Amino acid sequence: MNTEFRRVLRKIFRNPSAILGFSLLIFFILVAIFAPVIAKPLNPMMLDEEGKPIKLDNPYIMPIITWSSEPVPPSREHPFGMIQGRDIFYGVVWGTRTAFYIGLTVTILSTIFGIIIGSIAGYYGGWIDEILMRITDTFMSIPFLLAAMVLTTILGNGLDKVMIAMTVFGWMGAARLIRANILQVKEEQFVLAAKALGVKDFFIIIRHILPNTIFPVLIQASMRMGSLVITAAGLSFLGLGAPLGYADWGSMLNFTRNWILGTSGSAFTYWYAVFYPGMAMVLFVLAWNLVGDALRDVFDPRLK
Repeated sequence: MNTEFRRVLRKIFRNPSAILGFSLLIFFILVAIFAPVIAKPLNPMMLDEEGKPIKLDNPYIMPIITWSSEPVPPSREHPFGMIQGRDIFYGVVWGTRTAFYIGLTVTILSTIFGIIIGSIAGYYGGWIDEILMRITDTFMSIPFLLAAMVLTTILGNGLDKVMIAMTVFGWMGAARLIRANILQVKEEQFVLAAKALGVKDFFIIIRHILPNTIFPVLIQASMRMGSLVITAAGLSFLGLGAPLGYADWGSMLNFTRNWILGTSGSAFTYWYAVFYPGMAMVLFVLAWNLVGDALRDVFDPRLK
């Protein structure tokens, strides 16, 4: 076990892109964990009896610092500037928690559902496989972003509705991948021996098949994390995701629409309103993609 673990670490540390990916991911994890320390959730517009800012009940709601809607350039008090009276730095920091919440929730739920469907289809085959795969093909034929937009519109605005929509239309890749892996493994001798001993199908799948087929699905899931966050941010940018003022990178970019689409040169004048939340999304997606590539390079037997 120790030898295998050392081999994995050695292979990761010899890959510069893997080091970059894990470094970025650790950075975002630390920002999410220490968000209350990095950006304290206080509302300076609301003071207590002693004249001190009142702590927000919901720290994910960006506090209103000024009632002016004009973008304010970066300063010592607000290093990333302000947009719509809200601190961009606060939104970027707490938006990291939102990104992890959306990405992990949707990835876990859609992957579990995909594994269940794909495992049943691959293990039993026949007409069960045919029906489940035709259902999967039907869902795959619908553009993911368009389907998520339509379902979110039907369910109503809100991050919970966005996550439901992305989960409903995001399980097919995991289902197809686990099915293909199970089709290769289910005829192996250890599976046939378990069947001959009368082991129930459920325990064969859980104990014998999934441990030998699930890792490519987990790698795929890690690489989907970034794209799911981008999709959620796109829906928030269109006004279908996070509520107004929520610490979400897409919602923050929604504040900039009047400025980046306004008069000529305004996009350069208010670059900070787009740059910081946009760069956070880029680096977040890059981190997960590099980590997924590194895990694939380490654990894919064809690349050993």
